[in-house]
Amino acid sequence: MIVSIDLFKALSDETRLKIVELLLTNERCVCEITPYFDRTQSTISIQLNKLERLGILARRREGKRVYYRIKDLRICDLLKAVGHPDGKTLRKSCCMKRS
Repeated sequence: MIVSIDLFKALSDETRLKIVELLLTNERCVCEITPYFDRTQSTISIQLNKLERLGILARRREGKRVYYRIKDLRICDLLKAVGHPDGKTLRKSCCMKRS
């Protein structure tokens, strides 16, 4: 698990923050994430890989598709604490998986 300062550094990049926001409600395939950005799929994949290396995201492969989801549940708490508009959704998704 990454320490708090690294968590904030990871989310300080606008693209990575938006990726995390897209994944708050459910997992998504890279092909579902890319259209939200004015960037190439390879650029988005680089950011997804960085978030995965930091332990923030997890991925699974289904055939040729790669799906990403939030792995570090502190992300849910952090975005909820700063008043993210999907706060109600957060309570129903990744934050509810806490044991």
